[in-house]
Amino acid sequence: MKVLVPVKRVVDFNVKIRVKPDGSGVDLANVKMSMNPFDEIAVEEAIRLKEAGKATEVIVVSIGPAQAQETLRTALAMGADRAILVKVEEAVEPLAVAKLLKGVAEAEGPELVILGKQAIDDDANQTGQMLAALMGWGQATFASKLELGEGRAKVTREVDGGLQAIEVSLPAIVTADLRLNEPRYASLPNIMKAKKKPLAETAPADYGVDVAPRLEVLATEEPAVRAAGVKVASVAELVSRLRAEAGVL
Repeated sequence: MKVLVPVKRVVDFNVKIRVKPDGSGVDLANVKMSMNPFDEIAVEEAIRLKEAGKATEVIVVSIGPAQAQETLRTALAMGADRAILVKVEEAVEPLAVAKLLKGVAEAEGPELVILGKQAIDDDANQTGQMLAALMGWGQATFASKLELGEGRAKVTREVDGGLQAIEVSLPAIVTADLRLNEPRYASLPNIMKAKKKPLAETAPADYGVDVAPRLEVLATEEPAVRAAGVKVASVAELVSRLRAEAGVL
């Protein structure tokens, strides 16, 4: 069974984001980039399935600029078998990403697609669901546990009220939550081996997908600075301040 794992190159989670002075977006100059943490969890889960004999091949795919090859090499060093880069220089919106992934999935024929539930740069949480709709496959989102059976996958997912266990028929789409696993560190020998693993490069035109943006970013702003708290002498004063100053009552 083939497992396809989409991964995204994002600003490293340890980096403090800076907004450009003109408010046109986030400043990415000289900023450390890395694999989206939720996608890293998805890669780890796919590798574990292969180690358990449930999967025969793990293919990672990224949609982005040439620098995304570094992200793919990281996944290969973790244990993925081969990689595909859909080279796009501009930012790609979730729907276009889902359409490109559909093209890759149709070309590769995986029985399972595992991807992070969301990317930490835009927090859209849309690609997995859109891909499932485009493919006509079942989906299991926010997975904290994944078990494969004969033609089916049992997924334990985190919901507001606790845990929910569902079954989906394969092929299927699964999006990984934070507690699905703890990703491994790539060893130096595996990093060296990853340099020799196959990495194919394609373009959106190969899949007949138009990646032109449908949305326009009007402005990007820093979060408001948190104001200092104040002490109140009585409940009456608290209610008065909440009504007059905070406007929440």
